[in-house]
Amino acid sequence: MINVALCIAIEHNPWMVLLAVFICCCGAFAIVQMFERAKNTMGTQRVGWTFLTAVGAGATIWCTHFVAMLAYQAKVAVTLDPVLTIASLIIAVVGTGLGFGVALVRRHILFHVTGGLIVGTAISAMHYVGMAAYRVDGIVEWRWPYVLASLVCAALFSGAAAAMLGTDRSIKYRRLIGAALLVAAIALLHFVGMTALRITPLALSQTPLDPGQLHALGLATSLVGLVVIGAGVSAAFIDRKTRSDAMEKLHHMAMNDALTGLPNRISFQRKLDRLLDKARISGSELALIAIDLDRFKEVNDIHGHKAGDDVLVAFARRMRQEVGEQGFVARLGGDEFVALRPYVDRDELATLVTGLDAVLKAPLRLGSFDAHLGASIGVAIYPQDATTADMLSNNADLAMYRAKGSSIFGPCYFDPEQDDAVRERRELANDLRHAIDANQLDVHYQVQASVVTGEVTGYEALLRWQHPERGDVPPEIFIAIAEENGLILSLDEWVLRRACADATGWDHQTKVAVNVSPVQLAHAGLPQLFHQVMLDTGLPPRRLEIELTETAIMADRDRALHVLRQIKALGVGVALDDFGTGYSSLETLRAFPFDKIKIDRVFASELESSPEATAIVRAVLALGKSLSIPVLAEGIETDRQLEVLQREGCDEAQGFLLGYPASGPVSGQSPFGDAKPLPQQASAEQVA
Repeated sequence: MINVALCIAIEHNPWMVLLAVFICCCGAFAIVQMFERAKNTMGTQRVGWTFLTAVGAGATIWCTHFVAMLAYQAKVAVTLDPVLTIASLIIAVVGTGLGFGVALVRRHILFHVTGGLIVGTAISAMHYVGMAAYRVDGIVEWRWPYVLASLVCAALFSGAAAAMLGTDRSIKYRRLIGAALLVAAIALLHFVGMTALRITPLALSQTPLDPGQLHALGLATSLVGLVVIGAGVSAAFIDRKTRSDAMEKLHHMAMNDALTGLPNRISFQRKLDRLLDKARISGSELALIAIDLDRFKEVNDIHGHKAGDDVLVAFARRMRQEVGEQGFVARLGGDEFVALRPYVDRDELATLVTGLDAVLKAPLRLGSFDAHLGASIGVAIYPQDATTADMLSNNADLAMYRAKGSSIFGPCYFDPEQDDAVRERRELANDLRHAIDANQLDVHYQVQASVVTGEVTGYEALLRWQHPERGDVPPEIFIAIAEENGLILSLDEWVLRRACADATGWDHQTKVAVNVSPVQLAHAGLPQLFHQVMLDTGLPPRRLEIELTETAIMADRDRALHVLRQIKALGVGVALDDFGTGYSSLETLRAFPFDKIKIDRVFASELESSPEATAIVRAVLALGKSLSIPVLAEGIETDRQLEVLQREGCDEAQGFLLGYPASGPVSGQSPFGDAKPLPQQASAEQVA
C-alpha cells in the first residue's frame, strides 16, 4: 500500500486525482439511487432502471479512469487510441449492466455476489482496455503481483457492494456503505493497477498533448461524466418524488372518505388509540360521540343519490366546523359519523353535543328542496364509561341506538342500566346471524287435522332456537330481532328450505305449512325462491302451503296480491292467517282466492265462555262456506272447544289438544285417538 500511496503522491497531479475521486463518489451515489429504483420495480420498469444504472456506472468508471489517467505524469509522449477508448466505455456499460441485471434476478445473496463479481470484472476489463489505448513513447512494463491485486480489489469490493445494496435486511447506512464499497472497487482497481505500470521513456518525438491540453481534456471528460451522472440522479429523484406523491395520495385515499373528505374508519381507529393514550398519561377525559343521520334514506329514495351525497357533504362540513380544531370528525360509512373531543369540564362537552344536535337539525337548502333530517346522537366518556377503544365505541353506539328508539328527541349519554337491554339484543342479533349460518336452528311441526274425520291435513312448520348459553329463546323475541337487524329474509329462506327438505322425507303425502313474513312478501324474488327451493328439495308444489296475515298484505296490497297469484300459479297453497284480529277485509277475500282461512287462537280460547266469540267463529265459518274456502281454527286446547267447532261445522283444527309442536319425523296418523286436554294452568303462549 506504501507503493500505491507513493504512486498517487509522486506520479499524479493531486488536483486531477481529487477531481477523479469526486467524479467516482458522485457516480457511486447515482449508481446506488438508480439501483434502488431498479430493485423496487418489476417488468419493463426494472429493465429501464437497470439500463440507466449501467449507463451511470459505465460513465462513472470510464470518467474516473480517464481523468485519473490524465492526472498520471508519464514524462513521455502520450497518445490515445480512439477505437480502444470507445471500446473501454462500451465494456464498462455492458459489463456493469450485465452484473447489475444478475444481481436483480432474485433477492438472494448468491445472485447479489455473482452480479457484483461481474461488475468488478467489467471495471477491471475497462481499466486494462483503457490502458491499452494509452500509447506512450517508452517501454511499458507490468508488475504482475500488483495487477493481480488490482483485479482482486475490484472483484472483492464490487461483490461486497452488490451484496450490501441487494439485501432486504434493515442495515443502518446501507446505501452509504454500498456507495463507499463501489468507490473503493473503482479507485483501488485504478491506482493499484497504475502502481503496476512502469514506463521507460524513449525521446523519439515531442508530446502531442502538453500538460495544459491534458488538463483541459480531463475537465471536459469530467464535465461530460458529471452530466451523465447528474441525469441519472435527477431521474432517480424525479421517480422517487413521483412515487412519494403517489404513495401520499394513495395513503390519503386509504385514510379518508372520498365523498366528504373526512377521515374514514381506519383513520378514526388510529386517532382514537392516540387520544386514549394521551388521556391515560394526562389523566384527562375524552368524549366519543356516535352520530347517525335520521330520515337520510328518504332523501335518497325521493330526491336521488346525488342529493343524498350533497346532504352528506354539507353535514360533514357543519360537523367539522362545530367540533373545531381541537376535535376530530370521521365518517364511518353510509350516514354514520363519529366525533372525538377531549374536554376540561362537562359544560364544555354539553355545549358541543347540543351544538352538534342543533346544526344537524337545522334545515338544509339543496337546489329546489329543503332537507330536514336531524340525527341520533350517543355519547360515551373515557374513563367513566369505558377504558378501552372498542368498549368506548360500543357504548357510544348503544347510547346512539337508544336515542334513535327513544321518544325523547335529543342526544343520549351512555347509561349502563338503560343500555344493557340494547346490548343484549345486539348480542342476540349476532348470535342469531351465526345460528343461521351454522345451521343451529330447528323446526318443529304441529299437526293440522279435519274436525269431522280426524284425518291429518297438514303440519305447520314452527321455528325454534335453542341458544347454547341462554337456552330456549321464544320466537316472538328472536323474530323481532331478525326484523330489526335485516335477518328476516335469511331466516325465512332457512325455514322454507328446511321444511321442504323435511317434508320430502316423510312417509306420507300431507302438506307442510310455512309462514311468510311481511318483509319476505314484499321481496320481488319470492316466487322465484319458492320455485328454486322446490326444485332443490324435490317437494311437489301441492304439498306446500304458505301462511300470511292480512297485515302483511295491506302494506302494499296490489303488489302483494300480484306476488301471491304468482306463487299460487306454481301450485302452492295460500292460507290467510290470524283472521279476525287484523283488517279482516272482505275485499281481500274477494280479490284473492285463498285456499284456507285460519281463525286466530284468541277466539278459540273464549269459545267455552263467550257467546260473542262463538258468534264470530260461526260468522267466519259461514263466510268460508259461502266462498268455498276451508276454515281452520287455531289454539284448540280442550275437548269442549273441539265440540263447539264440530257443532258449528268447522273444517280443520290445530292446537295442543291435537298435538304439541315437535321436532323429528311426523307420523301422519290421526291425533284424536291419543289427544289429552291441556292442563288449565298452562296457557298456549307458555307452552309455545
